[in-house]
Amino acid sequence: MRLKDKVVVVTGSCTGIGKAIVRRCVSEGASVIVHGLQASLGESLVDELGADRAALLIEDLTNAGAPERLVEFAIQKFGRLDAIVNNAAMIATGTIQDTSGERFNEFIRINTLAPYLLIRAALPELSKRRGSVLNIGSVNAYCGESNLLPYSVSKGALMTMTRNLGDTLLREEGVRVNQINPGWVLTEAENERKRAEGLGDDWVGQLPKDYAPSGRIIQPCEIAAAAVYWISDECGPISGQVVDLEQYPFIGRNPQKDSTIL
Repeated sequence: MRLKDKVVVVTGSCTGIGKAIVRRCVSEGASVIVHGLQASLGESLVDELGADRAALLIEDLTNAGAPERLVEFAIQKFGRLDAIVNNAAMIATGTIQDTSGERFNEFIRINTLAPYLLIRAALPELSKRRGSVLNIGSVNAYCGESNLLPYSVSKGALMTMTRNLGDTLLREEGVRVNQINPGWVLTEAENERKRAEGLGDDWVGQLPKDYAPSGRIIQPCEIAAAAVYWISDECGPISGQVVDLEQYPFIGRNPQKDSTIL
């Protein structure tokens, strides 16, 4: 088991990629803190995994003191903290025409500042274990689509933070910081978004090859499989790295977009 006896906090893990990471961590021997805003979904996940291996904390990470409370909760429940996975994020559209400064700040607060504050709060515990941080970013960090401006900027800032802290914290605290940038992933939320946009039940089977060369999009469990490497000891001293998880070379590839799908 690659995470035997480790304790891992996964933010935004009541659903989607976070939920898949929690499940994979437990299967690899870890105890986990499930975190998010959907209490009923989180409770169902803890019931599935077992109270001896999982515990739930429902709180908005942007609340004052929330990062510290999350770290304290992990110590209270399982006695240690080996890794945090910063997965919680605000995913929404926005352009320069329709995004106010207040709205822009909301993206930064949730997607960039909250992960920073959680790393800061967890650092004393992580340094005891020579632990690790995995930030979940997005391939949109490199530029992003025109209607994803504030989201893309927040993920770009997260990527810079990963590289900076990945160097600094390894040198000073022995803590590794890395990031994975998922591409298009079939989460529950993504399916709901496409249905809300008017696509039919079979939209996943109608994907253009430009955006799904394999004929399908990525499953959350496939992101979770990659995540385990970065928080396990087999990652060794590797730190400050960002890896894109998409099925085509994202940078430099700009096919004509099909707005009926994307």
